[in-house]
Parts: sequence; C-alpha cells; structure tokens
Amino acid sequence: MTRAEIVLVGVDGSEPSLHALDWAAAYARQVGWPLHVVCSYSLPSFTAASLDGGYAALDDTAIQEGAKAVLAEATQRAEAAGVRTTAAIATGDAAGVLVELSKDYSLVVVGTRGRGGFTERLLGTVSSALPAHSRCPTVVVPLKSDGEGGELPAIQPLKRIVVGVDGSPSADIALRHAIKQARAWSAELVAVAGVPVGAGAGLLAWLPASIDHQQVLDDITEGLNVIVDRHEAENPDVPIKRIVLDGTGAELLTEFSTASDLVVVGSRGRGGFTGLLLGSTSQAVLHHSACPVMVVTKRCEDEKPPVAKGASAEG
Repeated sequence: MTRAEIVLVGVDGSEPSLHALDWAAAYARQVGWPLHVVCSYSLPSFTAASLDGGYAALDDTAIQEGAKAVLAEATQRAEAAGVRTTAAIATGDAAGVLVELSKDYSLVVVGTRGRGGFTERLLGTVSSALPAHSRCPTVVVPLKSDGEGGELPAIQPLKRIVVGVDGSPSADIALRHAIKQARAWSAELVAVAGVPVGAGAGLLAWLPASIDHQQVLDDITEGLNVIVDRHEAENPDVPIKRIVLDGTGAELLTEFSTASDLVVVGSRGRGGFTGLLLGSTSQAVLHHSACPVMVVTKRCEDEKPPVAKGASAEG
C-alpha cells in the first residue's frame, strides 16, 4: 500500500489540539509535506425514554457550523506557518475517524494534556486509542503548561531524538523510524536500553543472589551494540549514540524525555482484545513523557520515509 506523504492532524478547537497542530505544521514544513486537518463530531444518542419533553432536539447544523469554525481557525493557523493545508469535517468518533484515515497518510498527530491522577492515566480516548490502532506512525504531543490566557509554547526543531531498544521486533521497527526522523531533522539520535536489575528496580528481585549485575549489564550492552551496529551499517549517515542504564525502559525513556525533543517507542500488536491496548512501556511513556512521543507498530511497516527539504522548523 502506498501512503500519501501528508501529515494528518486531528483538531477540536482545544488548546492541546492547537498545540498539536503547531507541532504537525512544523514537522510538515521540515519534511516538505502538506498538512491535512480533520475535525470530527458525532451527535450524542439517547433512548426515547431518557428524553424529557422539555428538551430541544439537538441541532446537527449548529454542531457542524462549530466544526467548520474550528477548521477555519486551524487552517489559517497552519497556513500562516507556511504549510500547504487542506481541511475536512468528518462525522463519527474522533479516534475511529483518525484510525480509518491513517491508512492513507504517512503520519498522524494528536494532542493531549496530562492532568495528573486518574485522568492522566486515561490520557484521553483519542490519544490513547489511536496509537494502538493507527496504520501509520502516531505522534502524541503533550501540553503540560496551563496555556490559558497566554500563548501556546513555541514549537522547537527536533535536535535530540531518543528511541527505546530492547531487542524485540517492535523495538527494531521503532529504531528504523527513529533513524528516518533523525535524518530528516539532522538530529542527534540516542538508543536507550534498560537493565531492570539492581537497587530500586526490584523487577528481578526473585533472581538468585549469585546473578552478576555487571554481567547482565555487559550482556545487554553487547546486545544493543549488535542491533545498533547493524542499523548504522545500513544508515552510515546517521550516527547512533548508545546508552544502557539501570531501570525499566519506561522509566528511562520518561526521564530522557525531559531533555529530548521526540521519544520513539514500538508496541507489540497481538490482534484481538490484546490489540486494543498498547504495551506497558509505550503506555507509560505516553502518559508521562515531557516531549512528543511517536508510537510505531507493525502496521506501520510499509510507511514511506520522509525526505527532508532543509526548511527551518522554528516557531
């Protein structure tokens, strides 16, 4: 399947979605792609018995006009950033609409805002469901600052990209996509592997005391080097820094996100009910990352690589 080299972004008029739009526009400008903006809506459904005679019927026209206003603002904002932009209204659940559209695009971008506690774990239905089902790489852009009453944070060019590598096929896919992004942005690429053995980790506390922590560290380092060496041989123009530290992949990637511009993670797709959820590492990173997170799954294997045009991504 051939995908259009277009960035798809979902908006709903909220500050998190406008921040994601700004990120998507900066990305599209950098790689020389156009941007397609989608606003979806659906009418709430009620059983007849639940309706009180005093309630007015929901006006589809009014809701559609609201969606048009959101699209007009988003289109103007993206075009002001120098990006060729098209826009469309779609009816239906936002996550379902974007999943269906994702099969025809090369990247889909959505926003989210962490509020702490239980709501942060939920993350939002779109930014939670879309990465698990998308047919192309998904970037979830967090808006951590308040943003109310002031300007949204400026979008900075990607200078440092971090990718989690654990030897799994899904991590190998993530590394390939991270290399594409590093090439497109001329960014530093860092491959991170975690060693869940040691003080505080507790994950392998059941192992015999005779386990040599240094040996485990050396083994994981060797495994990381084998994988990265292979990818560097195939992509000699993209050097890859390697880091192996104590901790789980989720912990390390979340920590690195505070000093990075993009975190790339893979996720194992298993189909059926388990396919409804991302793996624990990708879920945890999405929930807590301080920077945008790109999630790639096996469904993204046939994505065409971006070609950088050398344009600036400031602002």
